[in-house]
Amino acid sequence: MENFNHILLFRTDIKSEEDRQALQPLLDENKCIEQWNVDLDDEDYVLRIVSYSLKHHEVIELVRNHGYMCYELT
Repeated sequence: MENFNHILLFRTDIKSEEDRQALQPLLDENKCIEQWNVDLDDEDYVLRIVSYSLKHHEVIELVRNHGYMCYELT
């Protein structure tokens, strides 16, 4: 069975393309983030991050410090 521990999922309030673009520089410039996306069509506005080194609490702090809600999806 494959290990998916490097895929981090979050419920957010990143509800629009403008919100996504506001966070893009922050997430793109983070060298620990391999890939990321936000599902703007999902009711939880799921933020998916691929990282082999970041922990959930680190991403939550990063996103919240930029004014957005962010909670770990389990």
